[in-house]
Parts: sequence; structure tokens; C-alpha cells
Amino acid sequence: MTETTVDARCPVAFPLERLAPPEPAAEYRRLRAEDPIIKVSLPTEQEAWLVTRHADVRALLVDERMSADRSHPNFPLRRPVQQVLRKGFSAQAKSLLALDLPEHTAPRQMLANEFTLRRINTLRPVIQQIVDERIDAMLAAGPPADLVHDLATQVPSRMICELLGVPLDSREFFQDRTLVLQLPGSTPEQQLAAAEDLNKFLDELVTEKELAPSDDVLGRLIVRNRGTGVYTHDLLVGMAQNLLIGGHETTINAIALGTIGLLQRPEVIDGLRADPALIVSTVEEILRYYPIFDVMVRVAKADIEIGGVTIKAGDGVVLALGSSNRDEARFADADTFDAHRGDRHHITFGHGIHQCLGQNLARVELEIVFGTLFRRMPTLRLAVDVEAVPFKVTSTITGVFSLPVTW
Repeated sequence: MTETTVDARCPVAFPLERLAPPEPAAEYRRLRAEDPIIKVSLPTEQEAWLVTRHADVRALLVDERMSADRSHPNFPLRRPVQQVLRKGFSAQAKSLLALDLPEHTAPRQMLANEFTLRRINTLRPVIQQIVDERIDAMLAAGPPADLVHDLATQVPSRMICELLGVPLDSREFFQDRTLVLQLPGSTPEQQLAAAEDLNKFLDELVTEKELAPSDDVLGRLIVRNRGTGVYTHDLLVGMAQNLLIGGHETTINAIALGTIGLLQRPEVIDGLRADPALIVSTVEEILRYYPIFDVMVRVAKADIEIGGVTIKAGDGVVLALGSSNRDEARFADADTFDAHRGDRHHITFGHGIHQCLGQNLARVELEIVFGTLFRRMPTLRLAVDVEAVPFKVTSTITGVFSLPVTW
């Protein structure tokens, strides 16, 4: 028996140490080569299988024997606080994120038409106007600026409010509650209160729209679906929560991480100025290279043989997106940022039935933000060393709290 042979009695502590955020854990490289599927112990004292290779992660994400049901007693929880928060996840438990086939199909179809590329492309002028207004404000105020507060937060939060029909003056409320839910230093009581605040806010919002449907995503879903037998009030509240949190927090972090990555690669910015069409493949590479989510978690409903390992029914599974996106077997020279790569087979948006519905919106927002930012602010640069940037690295998300820039 070699040192790298898996010993199920000695699971590896997870999450793995990340020495240079936002880079994924360096140990992923060794695991992909030597122990691609291993047992790990989570901070919740649960054990689960960690899957690190791109092919295995994609295969499991489309395997119907894998479940996203958060109510399963063995569903992997990444932080001890989540054990306390289970009762606060009532809206999410009824949402698309937690449904398996066949229950997942009809609710997914309810939403799909609202996020087609054709529909999202009609929003380009609105997104462009918001980006231009924010850059106008930054230029008028003069340097330095916090790119997270002044641009990255403003664009996606205003857009998701526009789409869902959420009053703009509610943005600070839901941004604050979302941050509390993500911060590792938040107490269980604080996180439970934040979850309950969000649920109450969205429950009231959906109730208002049921009484008087407005011309926005939530209003249209009510009008089209409440007589079909699929629609329920709680389902729409869960959908609203997923869209509100997923529709702004992930894109905020993608904008911030992408800006850092591009500012460290001036030759890519020069290439964008010379050929604006390069923005499409550049955004795709940002998404691959800097995945916002390091992992997705599932639980097995039946025994699964994969990669020489038997995942037993009831076993928790941790799917390492950060590792998959750097898998040398799928992406040539995977640790090199290549703005010309344009490979959409990364797993930043997931894969299979739970692949992110908002990915078209996220891509368009990123294309417009980066295409406009470096055209209008050609001398933009970090105001601090990258080592001094306060990275937001939790068990659920990667981003930055603030990003000081100057020009």
C-alpha cells in the first residue's frame, strides 16, 4: 500500500487550505493526479466524498442517482452554523436548487423563458446605461474608488431589482442580509435572523404581486402559472430568494475578481482595446479561471461506481468546481489565463438540470462591464498591492469585500 492509497478511516480535512486566494487550493493538483475521489471530513463533523476531476464532476452532476435535496439528513453542510440554520432554509428547500427529477422539471420550465439569451440581449441597453452612469459617477468623484461599492455591487443589484420588480430602495436591505448569511464570522443567531428577514421580505413581495401582478419576472410568473397546478406561493418565494441572492452576489464577485485578473494582465486589456470582440472569450476565461463557487454538494440516492470508487447510497459528495476548472486533462495549460481560449465547458455555472438559469444575464453583464470599464478608464489600476486586497473566501463563495482602485 502506497502513501497515496485512500484510507476511508482517515478522511482529509476539508476545505483544503488556499494559500493565495483567489487561486484554488494547490492540493487539488495532486489529488487530481493521485487521489481524484477521496473521503473528507467537513467542519460539521460529517464525512463526504471529494471529487476533483472535471470528467467525474460533470458525470455526477447529470447522474439522477445524485440528489440536491437539502432536507436529507446526510446532505453535506459546509459550516456548523448551517446545522442551526436548517429551519431557516424553508424557502430554499422549496426552490429549484433543492428539487430532483421529476419534480424539478415543471418549475424549471416556469422560469426558463425569462432568461433566454434572446430576452437577456434585449436588456443590453439598460445594462449599458447603468454601467455608464456608475463610471460617470466614479470619474466625477475622482480617484481613488472602491470598485466593489461603486460599480461591481451597483450593476447586478440594480438589474436584479429591475427584473424581479424589487423596489430599488430595498437593495441595501437584501445586500446586508445576504452578506450576513455568507460571512464565516456571523453567529448562528445572526444568520438565522438574516434568513428569516429575507424570507419575510420576499413572502410579502410575492403576496403583493399575487394581488396586483406587475410586468416583471415575478408578476409574469404569477399570471402565467398560478392556475396550472405547478405554481405555489412558497415555490415562488423560494425562486425569488434564489434569483435575488444568485442574481447579484455571484456577479458582484465575478466583476471584482475579473477586474483584478485583468489589471494583472495588461496585455489582455491591450488586446481588448485592439479587438473589442475578444470580450466574449475573455469573460469565459474569467469565469473558468476564477469560479465564484469552489464546490457544489450533493448526496447519493443509490450506489454509484465512478473512478474506481463506490459512492454508497446516503453518502455526501463534494464536487470541486475550482479543481475541475483547472483540470489539465480537460483544459490545456489549465493554470494559464488565456483570453483567447473561449471554452464554455467549465463548470462555474454547474452542469445538468441545476445549471444556473441566470448564466446568460451574468455573461452579458460581465461583457458590458469589462468592455466599458477599460475603454473609459484606460489608466485604471489597483490602489493597493494585490496581497492587500481583502479577499472573501468562505466555504460557499469566493470574492472580495472591497477593491481599492485609482487612475
